[in-house]
Amino acid sequence: MVRFRREGLRLDQAVAEALGVSRARAQAWILEGRVRVGEKVVDKPAYRLKGEEVVVEPKEERPLVVPEDLPLPILYEDEDLLVLNKPPGLLTHPAPGVYTGTVVNALLGRYYEPKAVERPEMVRPGIVHRLDKDTSGVLVVAKHGGALEALSQAFRDRLVMKRYLALTEGHPKEGTLIAPIGRHPVERHKMHVGGVAPRYAETHFQVLATAGPHALVEARPHTGRTHQIRVHLKHLRAPILGDEVYGKKSPVIPRQALHAYELRLPHPRTGRILEFLAPVPADMARAWEALGGAWPEGIALNRETTE
Repeated sequence: MVRFRREGLRLDQAVAEALGVSRARAQAWILEGRVRVGEKVVDKPAYRLKGEEVVVEPKEERPLVVPEDLPLPILYEDEDLLVLNKPPGLLTHPAPGVYTGTVVNALLGRYYEPKAVERPEMVRPGIVHRLDKDTSGVLVVAKHGGALEALSQAFRDRLVMKRYLALTEGHPKEGTLIAPIGRHPVERHKMHVGGVAPRYAETHFQVLATAGPHALVEARPHTGRTHQIRVHLKHLRAPILGDEVYGKKSPVIPRQALHAYELRLPHPRTGRILEFLAPVPADMARAWEALGGAWPEGIALNRETTE
C-alpha cells in the first residue's frame, strides 16, 4: 500500500509518478478499484486531484524473463550439453530486480521460443551449477531434461572436478580445508564459516606463485556451497583480491579475481570424461602482472586481449 498527496494533477498521472510506473499501468489499477482518494474509491483516471490523500494498493505483477540475443562464448556444444566461458559481470540466472542480461536470457534467445516467461526466479533452463556474477570461467548447461538429471547427479556424487584460480591478499595455508558454511548471522547477503544452519564444505588449496603479500592460488572445491571459495579464503586470512564482500576493493581489478579455470565431468549420455579449460581472462592476467607476479608455465591466458 502506498500513500501520497498531490494537487492539480490527473489521478493517473499522479499515481504513475508516485509509484514509478507507466500511465497505462496506473490507469489499469484505477479502473480495477485499487486507488482511493480520501475515503472513496475513484475509478476515473482523469479525476483532478485537489490535495487529498491518495492510497494505492498496487497489483502484484510478476516480472517476465525475456529472450535476448546476447553473445555466449562457447567452449563446446553437442546435442546434450553446452559449455560456456562465462565472462565476469554476467549473472547465471535472473534474481530479484535483475531479469535481463543473464545467461538464462541468452539461452532463451538461442534455444527457446521467443516469448516472455513468468516466474523468473524459477526459470533456469538447463542450469546445472552456477557461478557468481563476477566470477568468470567454465559453466555447463544441459540441453534437455535427461542431460540435466545426469549432470546434476554427477555434481551431487562429486564426480565433477572443478579447478579455480584466484588472486589473494595474503598467502593462504595450503592443503584441504573442511569448514562448514552457513548464512552470516547479521549480514544476510553474506555467507560465513559456521553461521546459520551451516553445511559441510571442503576445498583444497595450493599456492602456485607469490608476488609480495599476494598469491596466485589454485582452489579445488569438493562441495558446492554458496560463495565457498571466497568464504574459505577469507577464513584463511587471504581474501580474494577485489572481493568487496569478503575482502576489499582493489586498484588493479574491478571485481573479485576468481576464475573457473578447468572442469572435468562425465558426459551425460556416454559417460566419457570430458575436460574443459577457459583461459585466464585479460583483467586477471593484467592484475597479476601489475602486482609483479609471473604466470606459471602451463597456465593458459587470453592473450588476444592481454598483449
